[in-house]
Amino acid sequence: MNDKERIESVIQLYIDSMNDSDPAKVKQAFYGSAKVVGYLHDDFMEMTVNDFAGFVESQQPSPKAKGEPVVFEILSCETEGKTALAKIRDKYIGITFLDTLSFIKVDDEWRIYNKLFHVESE
Repeated sequence: MNDKERIESVIQLYIDSMNDSDPAKVKQAFYGSAKVVGYLHDDFMEMTVNDFAGFVESQQPSPKAKGEPVVFEILSCETEGKTALAKIRDKYIGITFLDTLSFIKVDDEWRIYNKLFHVESE
């Protein structure tokens, strides 16, 4: 598997974490000290991985269980050495997000290092 395919598998893990409301999958996809930052309902939000994992876990029943799975598309993915950047659009909990995900490769494993999100529509 090349780096782009490995990054896309981390993106799929990130989407699966939200689909299943699974905090363990969030922690697998993100680097431990990563941040999740953006505006939701005009409120600035800054979360740690644990905060975001708790938020994902709190979505009960999960989107998958409700029959409203996360729909997403990868808009771009670029790698430079041991760093990468991907933009994805996803519809999650009734909101369409544009996520800019930065990645870091540590110990030969890709992880999301930062998630910057923008709400396109609610």
